[in-house]
Amino acid sequence: MDKENLTKACAVARGLSIDAIHACSSGHLGLPLGATEIGAVLFGHALRHNPEAPDWINRDRFVLSAGHGSMFLYGWLHLSGYNLSLDEIRNFRQLHSKTPGHPEFGETPGVECTSGPLGQGVGNAVGMAMASKMAAAHFNTGPHVVFDNRVVCLAGDGCLQEGISSEAASLAGHLGLDNLILIYDSNDVTLDAMADATQSEDTCKRFEAYGFDTQIVQDGHDLNALCEAYEKARDASSGKPQFIEVKTLIAKGIPEVAGTAAGHGEGGVKHAAAARQALGLPEETFHVTDEVKAYFATHKDKLQNAYNDWQATFDAWKTANPEKAALLESGLGNKVPNDLNETIPELSHEPAATRSSGGKVINAIAEKMPLLISGSADLHGSTKNYLNDGGDFSRENHSGRNILFGIREHAMGAIMNGYAYHGVFRCSGATFATFSDYMRPSVRLAALARLPVFYIWTHDSVGVGEDGPTHQPVETTSALRCIPNLDVIRPADAEETVGAFVSAVERTDGPTALVLTRQNVPSLSNISVTDRRDGVKKGGYIARKENEDLTLIILASGSELQHALEAAGNLGPGVRVVSMPCMERFDRQAGDYQENVLPKGCTNRVAIEAGVPGLWHKYVGLEGKVIGIDRFGISAPGNTAMEELGITVENLLSVARELL
Repeated sequence: MDKENLTKACAVARGLSIDAIHACSSGHLGLPLGATEIGAVLFGHALRHNPEAPDWINRDRFVLSAGHGSMFLYGWLHLSGYNLSLDEIRNFRQLHSKTPGHPEFGETPGVECTSGPLGQGVGNAVGMAMASKMAAAHFNTGPHVVFDNRVVCLAGDGCLQEGISSEAASLAGHLGLDNLILIYDSNDVTLDAMADATQSEDTCKRFEAYGFDTQIVQDGHDLNALCEAYEKARDASSGKPQFIEVKTLIAKGIPEVAGTAAGHGEGGVKHAAAARQALGLPEETFHVTDEVKAYFATHKDKLQNAYNDWQATFDAWKTANPEKAALLESGLGNKVPNDLNETIPELSHEPAATRSSGGKVINAIAEKMPLLISGSADLHGSTKNYLNDGGDFSRENHSGRNILFGIREHAMGAIMNGYAYHGVFRCSGATFATFSDYMRPSVRLAALARLPVFYIWTHDSVGVGEDGPTHQPVETTSALRCIPNLDVIRPADAEETVGAFVSAVERTDGPTALVLTRQNVPSLSNISVTDRRDGVKKGGYIARKENEDLTLIILASGSELQHALEAAGNLGPGVRVVSMPCMERFDRQAGDYQENVLPKGCTNRVAIEAGVPGLWHKYVGLEGKVIGIDRFGISAPGNTAMEELGITVENLLSVARELL
């Protein structure tokens, strides 16, 4: 390690952070200044990456879980030679810059994940480490190792206080993810106060209990000590993930706020000029010295040479393993078989819960997509998404396609995102719909980062029955529909379930939620298989066409479509039924398709769904009627609960007749 030049780089990196945050009077100085030496060791010496190929599949991945310290990452990416210009550093937190307030995946070369909500990055890093182990198991061969990277995550006190990091770390230790290095920026400060106001644990002992090897670096500004600790973690042979607690001085370089809660945010910017002078920087702001530029140019050449060596191995591997190479390419390209819908046979006409139909469908898809994986938060027996011939991912079996997350819904969501960021596998995960709230922050980030994951959320309504209101998610489906860029699909029967799963795996620009029943629903065989499957892809479709002048439209989703069809048969030939399994997909259809399904000329409309009714008014209008459940559920057999709360054919007929 070139300590002399990296020491100079630390001064430059601190200067960039001070200047960027001073320029916009917004941001967080604490971590970028306090963890500077960690960045110097990682980006200037230890990480295996290639700024010219930021998507290199075998790169070491660096995750900044404490995303509020974004200038830490932007500064080191710029110095390393990524496509992140000094002008972008100057535009920190400005409109349309590549340097947003918190790192965003897809916006900035070298940013591995969208982070900021504390602890999410820890879960993402665990997912990336699992995906890397899985990729090695699938693709490495005796003569050729193409996957052997590490995942390095920098987290702060806030990240480790959040429960999601405990969930994720517990699983990482259990699985023995020895390719994961978690660095704890231990500066004894949180935002409001010194950390001892809210914590007094021995964090290293906690992570030892999880199954990590642990180290403490008492002086987090000693480059030699940091390098020694990192290399010890990197080269460890214990079969355990690694935890390095690094004691740092928050906002180091600005004595007026260093080591205090005031140093967390932008409180020190008013001292910027004096701080820059103390660092030995010139009056010119955003200054990078020629020596530092030269050092990183040389280091970049070394990184490129190492990448070239790997590329030669990769090329030889592709020649020797054309089938594996084609499979890897399909995963990286999010490719889905063109005939996937047609290859899934028609399902039974017997009544079945859509969760059970979903189990058959995901297994049929998994046969066609070997890189599709499935997991559950300790509910495979209920969510029915276990891949029958896939095996379980474990410490001993990294090729297993079923992930047993344990009762860790929030970590499951973040780990699924980590798989998506990794890029090789298509990841799905399951729990009860009511517990989707436990993972909602991870779902929101998946939607923000446009990640192609999908969720299988079962037990979707008061049809859950005797488990009662705690497990009856009356408000959940509508709440999920409020997340931008999340498709929420609630299929009505087995064939709509096929369309739902195919739609989920075909979507590559965001996540999909599949909301499925516990109770049996009839097969709606009066509607053709093609109409049901293709109709779901469009979000909404005509399930029953009127035979004379249109007088009424009944809309429904999921288990209530059966009631809409039965009611329409009683109401007469002028009644149309529209199945609306996915509002988001329907809203993306062309205007002429929407008009064909829901013609503006017919304002007599009623919708029915076993959940809160508000969102349906965008289709039925203010004068239309919505039959829903505007209260918590009730403990009773499912059919009894539905009847008690008005989700019946009889109630629908009564409401509809008021409109006719």
